[in-house]
Amino acid sequence: METLHPTSGYTALLLGDLLRELPRAEDFFTSLGLPLPAGDESTETYFGRIPAETLEDLGIERRELGERFTAFMDLLVVLRDKGNGPAIEAITILGGVDKDGAPEDFSLTIRPGEVISIVGPTGSGKSRFLADIEWLAQGDTPTRRRVLINGCAPDPARRFSLEQKLVAQLSQNMNFVMDLTVAEFITMHAESRMLGDVAGITATVIAKANELAGERFSPHTPVTALSGGQSRALMIADTSCLSISPIVLIDEIENAGIDRRRAVHTLVGEGKIVLMATHDPILALMGDRRLVFRNGGIAALLETSPAERANLAAFEEMDARLTAVRNALRNGERIDRL
Repeated sequence: METLHPTSGYTALLLGDLLRELPRAEDFFTSLGLPLPAGDESTETYFGRIPAETLEDLGIERRELGERFTAFMDLLVVLRDKGNGPAIEAITILGGVDKDGAPEDFSLTIRPGEVISIVGPTGSGKSRFLADIEWLAQGDTPTRRRVLINGCAPDPARRFSLEQKLVAQLSQNMNFVMDLTVAEFITMHAESRMLGDVAGITATVIAKANELAGERFSPHTPVTALSGGQSRALMIADTSCLSISPIVLIDEIENAGIDRRRAVHTLVGEGKIVLMATHDPILALMGDRRLVFRNGGIAALLETSPAERANLAAFEEMDARLTAVRNALRNGERIDRL
């Protein structure tokens, strides 16, 4: 069967073929309380044999039934194709200027699976850099930086699209206002992606989130009752499994109360390009490279050296000991020996 495209004459196709490509097509029939046609029957034939009394009960004319089905299928195809733009093989950031107008002399190309750390004092320009990438800047921001996708300027339609965003950002503060449980929230997102095994994907996201969170939560926990760390863990798991955005920007997750190393590896394992602004030496040294910011501009681009990798192991051991002390304090234990 050829790939479906909008207005491709769905009613003439066999239902079995439609369901193989778009399983959610069955929702059209179940929403009307109609039994599913046989797999070897076209919907056109099926609509033609529905009793007039049934159509009268539904308040739908036979011709209108076919039109509604075509419109429904068009919507499914559009939703399915939201993220099917050109694959992101690399992004390139071309230098602009710092706060004083001095030029940045750099060009940085990043590929899926890479982690770039962004370091510098507060106010040095880290968040502005992340914003430039999120907006796919084309010399039209205060820094005058440009962002290329696969070596080319992004198509304006895709750059400003709300439905096909290339960038997902995990900010420092995440607060839910929806009156939903964790399972309902993730299920809603999975269904919006028109995925098949919604229940299985929901369970996977929640399991991943609990691997990252300092304190576990259940699928029945209201999202408004999640702590800051739990909320961040849930959104990292959701982004890794469900987001179609190939680029993830993270702004200071060190204080989120989550397993930082596992969080980064979770995103990288899904082939995301990860950029993270941080003051944490562990996160900074986890990056393949790190950008050093001063006065709103990039002052240096450093490769993480073998010696720094060795130091990272020592820092992680120290961090594990501090984490054990924190847990002991939470549990009311005495801290009388190291």
